[in-house]
This record gives sequence, C-alpha cells and structure tokens, in this order.
Amino acid sequence: MDHNGELGDFLRSRRARLRPEEAGVGFSGGARRVPGLRREEVAHLAGVSTDYYARLEQGRHPHVSETVLEAVARALRLDDTEHGYLFELARPRTPGPGRRRPARVPRVRPAVHHMLEVLDNVSPALVINHRSDVLAANHLAQALITDFDALPYRERNLARFVLLHPAARDLYTDWEKAAATFVASLRLAAGRQPDDPQLNELVGELSIKVPEFHTWWASHRVDQCAHGTQRLHHPVVGELTLSYETLALPADADQTVCLYTAEPGSASAETLRLLASWSAPAGAEASFPSGHGTAHRN
Repeated sequence: MDHNGELGDFLRSRRARLRPEEAGVGFSGGARRVPGLRREEVAHLAGVSTDYYARLEQGRHPHVSETVLEAVARALRLDDTEHGYLFELARPRTPGPGRRRPARVPRVRPAVHHMLEVLDNVSPALVINHRSDVLAANHLAQALITDFDALPYRERNLARFVLLHPAARDLYTDWEKAAATFVASLRLAAGRQPDDPQLNELVGELSIKVPEFHTWWASHRVDQCAHGTQRLHHPVVGELTLSYETLALPADADQTVCLYTAEPGSASAETLRLLASWSAPAGAEASFPSGHGTAHRN
C-alpha cells in the first residue's frame, strides 16, 4: 500500500464530506467547485498554510508533526477511529529486511476455547483477528452464521463470508450495510498493517469478485466494528435482531472475541434459544436460565 497516496486520498475524502456550515466556514460567494471544504479552508481551520496542507494531501510531506495532525483531525471533524487511522497513515514506514515468511497462525488458548463452550448455550461467540479470520467459534455462532470448520482453511474469514458467500445475502437483512461495514473494517486494518500479504490478497480478491467493493473502498470509510446491531433472517429459526460487542484479549495479540446477544425477554431471545436447542451437539442438552425465555442473564 502506498501510504502517501492513501493519506492524500483519505484527507480528500474527509474534506469532501464536510459541509462548510458544519465546519463553521462562512460563505465567501461564488459557485463552489468541490462538494465539501476547499483546501485553503481546511488549512485555515488547522492553522497551517495552504501550501503546507496541499503538500500533505499530495504526499509530499513525509514527516508531519503530531501537533499538525491533531489540528487537521479537528478541522476535518474526525471521529476516534478516523483519528487513529490518520496517524497510522502519516507514520513513516521503513522498508522491511526482505521477503518474510508468512506468519504462523495464532493459536487460541484452551481457556478461551473453554469460554466459547461455556457461552455455547447462551450467546454466539467467535474469535477473530484483524483480517476477520475466524480462529475459533462455538457451535451457536456456527449455527447462526455458517460452519466455518467445514470451509477450506483460507475461506474461514468472516468478512469473506459476508461479501462472497451467496447465503450471506439472505442471512443479513440489510446485506449492503453489513458488507460495507466489513469493508470499512478491512480498510482500517490495511492502514494499520499495510504489509500484510494475506490481507492484501483478500482485498484484491474482493475487489475483483464484489461489484460494490470498489465504491465502498474508495469512500475511505474506516470502522472498528466494535459494537452494533445486526438484523438477520436465519433459514431455520427466522428473524433475529442481535447486538454484538467485540472484546480484545489483552494476553493474546491480535485476537478479539465477537459476542452476540439478544435483548432479554425479546422475541429474538426466544428465537436464539430455539437455535441453541436446534444446534446443540449430539449428546449435549441446551440449558437456559428460567424466567422470561431469555438467552442470557447478566
């Protein structure tokens, strides 16, 4: 990835989305040739010269101080995720020592596997890395999304499933929203680890096979996918609305638990309960707290 080019594209995309009135820029008369802020307006808001900011967008300013980056982030009204992404792109990159061997697949600790098993009767849960590779998943997660263990190794990737598998378009009620969010997550990962060959291969494959991918990628949206809500239409149990949270594992580099829950007492909680009963491994019996048919209890 050309970080200088990516930095310029990112800044231009954030500048284009910001209306002058949102940024507190007064109308100076005349037709505007750009949909958002002009370069000189961003430069004024950031307290730098127009020439300096122009060189920044053109990738001709390789060493930018944190003070300037903070000022530009404020001027462009970047959120926390975009703020971090800006600093990643602006960070100088040094050439590696040569072609490296592919990184070994990180192993999920037995204690984490046990945690997924404990959650099996109440919440779909899986462990992913920055590429959205699925490193582990409990039975309920595989019943909800897909049986990742049955897929070829290189295809055990949540983003790849959502964007390429025909079943995903039926599973996700708002497929375009879900797919665009995963693309935003991959763009964030690419900014943080631009030299990851497997990530670059995945992005290249998606750009060829998914017609909508180029538009989403070119928008320069970045998203951590830290939490949110997903509406699903499961082929066996029907409609569900689930909240998801991602929890980093501090002791395990680049491993995150993605956990799905239903609102206690809701129809989705009862549907999730039904799915857990249907998907329970042979010889196992799904057990739930008594009461209002909830899938879990805090």
